[in-house]
Amino acid sequence: MTTVSTERATAGAASRFRTGPWLLLLPSILFMVLLFGWPLVQGVITAFDDGGRFGLAAWRRLFGDPYFLRALRNTLLLIVVVVPVQLVLAVAMSLLAQARPRWLSGHFYLWTVPLAVSELAAGLVWLSVFDSHGYLNSLLVSWGLSDTGVQWLSYTNTGTMLLAVAVAEVWRATSLVFVIVVAGMQLIPRDYDEAAQVFGASFRQRLWHVTLPQLRPSLQVALILRTILALQAFAVAQALTGRDFPLLMGETYQWYVNLQNPPVASAAALVVLALSLLTAVLYLRTMRHPDRPDRVRVSRRTQEAR
Repeated sequence: MTTVSTERATAGAASRFRTGPWLLLLPSILFMVLLFGWPLVQGVITAFDDGGRFGLAAWRRLFGDPYFLRALRNTLLLIVVVVPVQLVLAVAMSLLAQARPRWLSGHFYLWTVPLAVSELAAGLVWLSVFDSHGYLNSLLVSWGLSDTGVQWLSYTNTGTMLLAVAVAEVWRATSLVFVIVVAGMQLIPRDYDEAAQVFGASFRQRLWHVTLPQLRPSLQVALILRTILALQAFAVAQALTGRDFPLLMGETYQWYVNLQNPPVASAAALVVLALSLLTAVLYLRTMRHPDRPDRVRVSRRTQEAR
């Protein structure tokens, strides 16, 4: 009898152990389903709605729109230009913060100030810089470098429009990458870097063989998050260039609000979703850790850096 009771108690404990984590996760799962899952299903249904039946009319209209291909090209160009620059700047600022210079807290707060600035506000700030009568042209004219200034935001100058939007995005969102990278930098044991210095590794060798491999998880998160946010960029470009420099999220807004066409807007949003998932999978596959333990990997790279 005692053996049977013990077995029943063990089975009950095992059952509670299996169901307990799911009960704890249930509120989060419900929240995610209601906040993201149901709108996603509705968006997919709307994108393929053709007068009450399944069809591809919205997709044909989206791909036939001349603004769509321009928006796709501009969005991809913005990602290619902005994300690497932000990553390099964030790593450089994190290394400077790790060196603990004087007034470190002041530097940290100064770099993270743009986090508190909204996208639209950042766009308006940089509009006052790049406008035909803005601060930048005033400086160029006062220094004698130009007679009338440069039309940075003219619809005929795609390159300067891209430059203006990229500069505004780099200023606004580099702080987000910096916070992620500097948090990852704090988790790297200083023993690895000190051991590499003992073996005579230079700063470049320590950075390439010790710091960056240990920083890979943080860089992976920063790249995924920043690329997804760059795909969703809208307000900065809207404030600076309007529809002269279209982006994918801007076209989604145009179709939904101005053109009153939810099916085409949903199709454009699904394109953004597909690109986000594709880039996330690409980063996860290309930046995944090898199977061997971190300590063995770092030890071997330290030996190679000698």
